Amino acid sequence: MAAASSSSCSRGRVLPIIASLVPFLLLLVVVSCPAALASATHGHGGGRKHAAAAAARAHEAVFRARDEREAYRRIMARMARMAKDSNMTIQSPDGDVIHCVPADLQPAFDHPMLRGQKPEDEPVERPVPKGGGGGGAADEEDEEEEAGVFPQAWSDGGKRCPEGRWPYFACLHGWGGGTATATTAQHAVGYVTGDQFYGAKASLNVWSAKVASAAEFSLSQIWVISGSFGNDLNTIEAGWQVSPELYGDSNLRFFTYWTTDAYQETGCYNLHCSGFVQTNNRIAIGAAISPTSVYNGRQFDISLLIWKLGSGPLVGYWPSLLFTHLGGHANMVQFGGEVVNSRPSGSHTSTQMGSGHFPREGFNHAAYFRNVQVVDGDNSLVPAAALRLVADHPGCYDIQGNYNRAWGNYFTTEGPAGMCTVRDRSIAGDHASCMAC
Repeated sequence: MAAASSSSCSRGRVLPIIASLVPFLLLLVVVSCPAALASATHGHGGGRKHAAAAAARAHEAVFRARDEREAYRRIMARMARMAKDSNMTIQSPDGDVIHCVPADLQPAFDHPMLRGQKPEDEPVERPVPKGGGGGGAADEEDEEEEAGVFPQAWSDGGKRCPEGRWPYFACLHGWGGGTATATTAQHAVGYVTGDQFYGAKASLNVWSAKVASAAEFSLSQIWVISGSFGNDLNTIEAGWQVSPELYGDSNLRFFTYWTTDAYQETGCYNLHCSGFVQTNNRIAIGAAISPTSVYNGRQFDISLLIWKLGSGPLVGYWPSLLFTHLGGHANMVQFGGEVVNSRPSGSHTSTQMGSGHFPREGFNHAAYFRNVQVVDGDNSLVPAAALRLVADHPGCYDIQGNYNRAWGNYFTTEGPAGMCTVRDRSIAGDHASCMAC
């Protein structure tokens, strides 16, 4: 993992009672992938479908230039206020500064319809695999989740904010600079659609992806989606990302995102606007993740669960009043990677997706999503049936899927854009190789 920049920051988802308020909640936990699972990923191939379907693109432009300066001013003012209200500051070994702020003063409660409220109590049930526990590795992972472990350097040694206070990562380096007009998002994802989904879960390994410029980012995440891919798309998103423009460094960070109008005016990353309500005092949204996976070495992954109703060591929730479509259920779920291609000097970026190695290299080398599941109408976790795989530019970033008993539905994805092949004519144009596309 790259070192943090010392100058980038100031130092210093069935309960009727809450069903109308809490549509989706977020739980996550780190799991160090056991060596016994290595054999589970040998053999790639089946289930591969490349398509240009626009429905597989849920995240075309994250940064928006409209009212950018005003948005940045409001965010910085909020950060200053949060730091002032903190009664405890934790200096992380990786350079992050975490402020412990009263739970009812977090940005979500700036929203006109949430003012004066406090975080809701956690529900009493969490989605479980249909038919009971899976045994073996699945049971071990459930135990890890109950423990609420998460790999962030600031909380090493059991550090946490006091009860009633939540960890606020007070750093924002930039706010896009209007890059959306000159960049293109590229994806390699698996998705399911055509049903009613009440959540999604997967385990994905974490990589310190190399980003070619500050105007680009790389991420792996889960999307929970409803609405149309026009002006009213609703999404809830969570995963890991590397974004120098947003954070001021190349550290791998845990993030959340949401929008209710197809990324136009509403929503934001992390806690940069009124929206996500945090309820966990041990996980800092936006803070760095450590350790990360090593090429041909030990793999570290995080399990993400976004669901309609449930319990466990929650990170927090998105109130239903934020959304026009997701208050009831989602109609699509996506899992996968995304990068931004800013086409520096007219050529394709060398920004990596995931490990920077193609799926065919397999376990210990390529990025993966395993135990890919959705939550059904019975609040049960079920395998993501009819999972479709799509890569916008498979010569640059690819995806391969398979199934076995240990990992259920899984896929390997991502790759090195700097080694794109000429078969990706949509971006290569007349050039003979992607080094000049």
